[in-house]
Amino acid sequence: MKRIDLYIMRQLALSLLAVTVGLAALVWLTQSLRFIELVLDRGLSIWVFLELTGLLLPSFFGVILPITTFVVTLFTYVRLASDRELVVMRAAGLSQWQLARPALLVAMGAMGICFILNLWLTPASHQAFREWQFEIRNQMAGLLLQEGVFSSVGEELTVYARDRDSSGTLYGILVHDSRERGAPVTILAESGRIVSTPQGPRVTLFNGQRQQVERVMQPDGSSTLRLTVLTFQENSLDLARANRSEGQRFRNAQERTMGELLNPEEGVSVRDRRRFLAEAHQRLTGPLTAVTFALLALAVALSGQFRRFGGGINLFIGSLLMVGLLALGLSIGNLAARQSALIPLIWLHALLPGFASAWVISGMPGLPDQMRGFAR
Repeated sequence: MKRIDLYIMRQLALSLLAVTVGLAALVWLTQSLRFIELVLDRGLSIWVFLELTGLLLPSFFGVILPITTFVVTLFTYVRLASDRELVVMRAAGLSQWQLARPALLVAMGAMGICFILNLWLTPASHQAFREWQFEIRNQMAGLLLQEGVFSSVGEELTVYARDRDSSGTLYGILVHDSRERGAPVTILAESGRIVSTPQGPRVTLFNGQRQQVERVMQPDGSSTLRLTVLTFQENSLDLARANRSEGQRFRNAQERTMGELLNPEEGVSVRDRRRFLAEAHQRLTGPLTAVTFALLALAVALSGQFRRFGGGINLFIGSLLMVGLLALGLSIGNLAARQSALIPLIWLHALLPGFASAWVISGMPGLPDQMRGFAR
């Protein structure tokens, strides 16, 4: 490998590492703010918080890395052009593809990392994150109860507490429990405490009423609603199983392996099968965009004549093209998840800009000289 290739690759690799880690840390910080209250107000361990939010990082890197590859390649080559280093390299006899070779090698490395992330690390980390999240919402439901707020514990249990002191005692409690089909229960209590049991958290209620509406069949075949009111001094309510599903959880497309996406189990709806198929193709094409975006950046930075103060124009054009491609990719992904016939568009979006950029880097062969000069 030539020394000039190592010179450019070193700049690209160091910049790519710094920008990717910095941007991923910024995204992680914004996303982790959703869970910081569990640490400050609900007693969740800081290590559990770090482990929970750290599981989000592989998915961040998988999305960010192709974008940062484009950004680093564009800015590095525009800077080389502004410093006239590209002029000297061309004068030394280097072709367009020889100039582009360091960026393509770095982009291929990024593509390999994205394949590892998309096909293995991201599904595993996302599944672990969803399991943690499910456990917090169900097995650790007591942490989520906030004073003065109607807190949904699962889908069929709502808890309200007027106040909560430093010892964890709740005051002015209202519970609406609809886990028993056709017989919802409303419980009012003066106070209560959340206790941990081997089966999960339970709330012990003191001095309250239990109101239940039941449907009663009459002798003539008709039915009426009957309100049953029970006064109690102490009652216990299970928060561990907030749903009738008793812990069963449907795993979404992001936490499934490629085999599960392409061959889902029986009972999966047609709508989910379409989502799974689109997710599988997006995982396969996502890493390819690292090379495609690098080619796009090279086409913008290396094409055209040298301009002493023209770097800003190339940056603007490249950024505009990149934003358009990202918006188009999001739209195609959403459409393909609804209609499987549009899945080829995912591959077209991932590959066509790269081929077009390679054609531009090659000097646009086959285009008349007049049109080629106008394009430049």
